[in-house]
Order: sequence, then C-alpha cells, then structure tokens
Amino acid sequence: MQVEDFVQELKNIGIKEMFGVPDSTLKQFCDYLNREGSGDFTHMVPPNEGAAVGLAAGSYLAKGRPACVYMQNSGIGNIVNPLTSIANEDVYGIPMLFLVGWRGEPGVHDEPQHVFMGKITEPIFDVLGVEHSCISKDTTAEELHEIMLKAGKTLKSEKQYAIIIKKDTFQARQSEPYTNNYELVREQAIAGIIRSLDPDDVIISTTGKISREVYEQSDIINGNHKQAFLTVGGMGHASMIAYGYASSRPDKKVYCIDGDGAELMHMGALSFIGSHKTDNLVHICINNAAHESVGGMPTGAAGMSYAGIAKACGYDLVLTASTEKELEEALAKVHGFNGTAYLEIFVSMQSRADLGRPKESARQNRINFMEYQEVR
Repeated sequence: MQVEDFVQELKNIGIKEMFGVPDSTLKQFCDYLNREGSGDFTHMVPPNEGAAVGLAAGSYLAKGRPACVYMQNSGIGNIVNPLTSIANEDVYGIPMLFLVGWRGEPGVHDEPQHVFMGKITEPIFDVLGVEHSCISKDTTAEELHEIMLKAGKTLKSEKQYAIIIKKDTFQARQSEPYTNNYELVREQAIAGIIRSLDPDDVIISTTGKISREVYEQSDIINGNHKQAFLTVGGMGHASMIAYGYASSRPDKKVYCIDGDGAELMHMGALSFIGSHKTDNLVHICINNAAHESVGGMPTGAAGMSYAGIAKACGYDLVLTASTEKELEEALAKVHGFNGTAYLEIFVSMQSRADLGRPKESARQNRINFMEYQEVR
C-alpha cells in the first residue's frame, strides 16, 4: 500500500501526534514523518519506546486525544512497564495506538535476534490485553479502513490498540538519503580500532551495522573475529555487557564499540559505569546522529555531546575524534590508559551496499568468543 493512504486513515481516526523509534520495516512511514509529515503531525523521536509511551500519555493528558507510538517489535519489551502500570485501563486508562514493525515473522527468514520475538509478538499483545490486527502488502483499502475503524472505536473506549505491520507492507518511495557533515567513514574507524588492539583484548560491539562491520573487518585484519562478542540484539545494552565482562576479568582490556542511537536508548548505563570504575574498559561511541542501521532516520539528539555526558558521569578519560589522525592519537591514549575511558568518534552516514552479516549463529559466536578467552 502507499504510505500516504495509510497516513490518511490515521488522520481519519484523529491521530495528530506521533512518537516512536525508527524501524526498517516502517522505513517508508518514518521517511514520510521526517519529511512531508511535519505539517500533518506533531512528531518526535524519543530515546526508546517506553519514553514514547510516556510522551503519548502526557500528550493525551494535555489534549484529550490519543497519540500514536511506532516501533519495531523488538522494542515491545521497553513499553511493557509504562503500558501496564500507566496506560492500562485498570490504572489510568490512557488510550494510544501502537504501530509495530514485525521482524522475525514466523515463516519469513530473518536475523537470529528477531526470531523468538517475532514468534511471540502477537501472544505478547494478547497477554497485555491489547487488541491488535495485522496488515501486509495484500491488505486492501477496504480492509485497512475496517481495521482503522476498529482501532478508533477501541481508542474511544480508553484502551490501546496495536497494528502489527508485516515486511514490505508499504510500497517503496523515493527519498533523499540522510546526511551529516562528518567525513570519517564508520567502517574505516572500526578498522582503526581493531588494528590498535592487542591479541588478548576484547571487543563487545553493539547491534546493527557496527557489529556487522566489526565482524568483516576483524576477518580482514586478523583472519578471524574470535575476540569480538557481537551483540546483535538488546539495543542499548552492549556497554553493560562490556562492563560486566571487564569487572569480572581485570586481566583483559575491554573495548565496547557502541553507537549513538543504541547508547541513547539506555543512557543510565553511563552513570553506572562512571561511578563503578574499572581500570580496563574503553567505551567507544560511534556517532553519526542517526539510526543508520534501520534506514538513517535522525536520533533527535544531533546537538548533544555524548563525551560531555560521559565526563559528567565520572569517566576517567574522555576523548573525541572526527578525523583519522585524531582517531589514531586517541586510540594510542586509551591503549595505555589504566581506568575507565570514553571515546566519541564522529562519522559520516554511510555503509557499503555489500556489507555482509555473520555467517555463524549468535550462539556459535558466543561459544567461539568464550573458547578464545579460555572460558570453559
């Protein structure tokens, strides 16, 4: 279906506020919101899906009309607390519409981190008491209209409604690529990080294209990727995994290669890491001001200094880099530093069209990583 037709149906049931975290399944919809949609909707991109529910609740309290929260189904876990303890009809009874991109749909090939979540997406909404419908590329205009009427009726009864959106539901549409003003290429920066490491050092990398590039560059540079734990799921949690490892293995230098969008999602980790110091952790934030792995939509935090926040949170050494030379100098400093270090690297918004994916399963990556670290 055309995204414009879908948007018109949202307008027809009174939706004027949009809050959410970008998703590749919803790329055409997100592109519309970021470009043409500013005149139709109030649109904000919060740090995580739970925060989007908070925005929707606050908007309803102020205006008396339900808002829309959009997300990938992997973000459902982040909405469970505010949905069950704030929005639910047994608490405040705050209506809102959920638009959920369905990754890992049963019977449709997808990456391993999406398979289990895809399987339980509909049952989760059943358990949460949220009525829901699915739409796909085969959904007719009449069927969509009926679903929207049903959703609108549910919202008027002060409940929530979810529309689960399958892959390729929206027709492709032309749009200009998102850009920023930085020249350093992320994969080039990741290659520089890997070259700076000692063989016994450890990499914990975040979800999305960062881990894919760590995988490929490790193979190119070292002939294997055994020193890297690729955190392909759990967006925003790589830094705590890295701290958990570093604090348990003080004999290892641990490099967490994080992304700005992922770090933003659970930023309380910086406060924890800064106040629970360890001598062997280097936390690297690769910042392109976008959720580039799911289409390049802006994070909404382009003007924020991650390095400044890390410094305020108590990291012992805080550095930034936006050129190859600055990166080389910064990596040399953190390599010999005993303490908790933070490095923010500013990169352009681009990746190779032929960027590959890990060939082994996530479980096998974990096994290989632990064996390389001699953990039995």
